[in-house]
Amino acid sequence: MARWTGEWLSAPRLGAEEPPRWRGERLGLPEQGVGAVAGGGARLLGLVVDLVAASLLTSLFVHPDLQDTAAMQSYNLWAVAVWAIITVVPVSFFGFTPGMFVTGIRVARLDGAGMVGVPRAIVRAALTFLIIPAAIRNADGRSWLDRLTGTVVIRMR
Repeated sequence: MARWTGEWLSAPRLGAEEPPRWRGERLGLPEQGVGAVAGGGARLLGLVVDLVAASLLTSLFVHPDLQDTAAMQSYNLWAVAVWAIITVVPVSFFGFTPGMFVTGIRVARLDGAGMVGVPRAIVRAALTFLIIPAAIRNADGRSWLDRLTGTVVIRMR
């Protein structure tokens, strides 16, 4: 079972290394402060801020009409497209979305490169859209999408 689900469901092994004392210790990140692994609350709040921002931006161009199903479907599709844009573009070049900026967190590459890059940002956005890969995290506080893209979400302040 462990080879299908990865390390988060694997049974403890005899002689295995001891668990980390804090999230990010094995990655060489500090326990607290700038550069420490961001908590789940800040990540969730950042996502909510991004979703609200996407909805408000969409409302400037597409009028939401709760009584008209077709209009709401169109509005929702445009809102998802706007969310994708405000997620992929800033993360690619700056390492954070507007919501991440508000909550004081950012995406950093483990290899030390300055920019996350477009391919990694697209994969992160697609997996965040699916929710589950972003919600399941390992002992280092990294989600499936972080592990797949070689990134970690850290605190900026």
